[in-house]
Amino acid sequence: MTAPSQVDYQDILRVWREADAIPEIEHAWLFDHLLPIFGDPDGTTYEGWTLLSALAAQTHRLRVGVLVTSNRFRPPALLAKIAATVDIVSGGRLDFGIGAGSRPSWPSARREYDAHGLPFHDAAHAVESLAEACTVIRRLWTETEPFDFHGTHVQLTGAFCNPKPVQRPHPPILIGGRSGPTLRVVAEHADLWNIPGGDIDDVVRRSRLLDRYCAELGRDPGSIVRSIHLPVSYDQPDLTREAIGEAIDAGFRHIVLGLSAPYPAGVARWVADELITTPARAASGLGR
Repeated sequence: MTAPSQVDYQDILRVWREADAIPEIEHAWLFDHLLPIFGDPDGTTYEGWTLLSALAAQTHRLRVGVLVTSNRFRPPALLAKIAATVDIVSGGRLDFGIGAGSRPSWPSARREYDAHGLPFHDAAHAVESLAEACTVIRRLWTETEPFDFHGTHVQLTGAFCNPKPVQRPHPPILIGGRSGPTLRVVAEHADLWNIPGGDIDDVVRRSRLLDRYCAELGRDPGSIVRSIHLPVSYDQPDLTREAIGEAIDAGFRHIVLGLSAPYPAGVARWVADELITTPARAASGLGR
């Protein structure tokens, strides 16, 4: 993952092109913020989906996505159209990441809404809207006739998406979050669930809570791929390798490694060699 903030476009493009040529790296991600949430508050931040389309057009193998799209920023029918376009541009390589949006207690994220004239509703509204958005987006990607939708938060008349995404029945849906209400939405709608790393014991508890919600819905918990975002330490790669090992032991098979800028030369190759290949060889008994 390369957060598109406090960094130049050409630097992100360099890393993605390098990663595209390295089979050990399976996917690449951006984030979805409109103003910086770290570093210089007046620094650069690129719009995630526009940038994703540009990067998708200049890569060939990587699966691509936004980790995760704020459902607060774009109406869901518009987002479905944007995502379908990116899936087509990428040749069917989109993983569709979405979440309820930034926490209201996070001032550096909250200011995005006032700065762009966007409403900022409470957490309950955000989660309810997310569930409706997932329903609408899936229908737009799969239904062949226009439809109306009259939800609590989403109102559509004659909704229709053409062209459809390349992937059938639709791009995989990844939902990010850790709160109980969000995990209920995950259990109903997601193909993948992502959670920020940190306290691995809490991550395990959240995963078990997701299992419980799946059971209540009659869904196989194993049908949802567990994904985790882990920050990369360039100076102390052993710490990152340890975090990767803990995540894998906890049942997380979709590991997103967050790179901080400035990106060292050859950083994608370094990630593959130091954080992917080396632990795999050690685990198989081949040594380092």
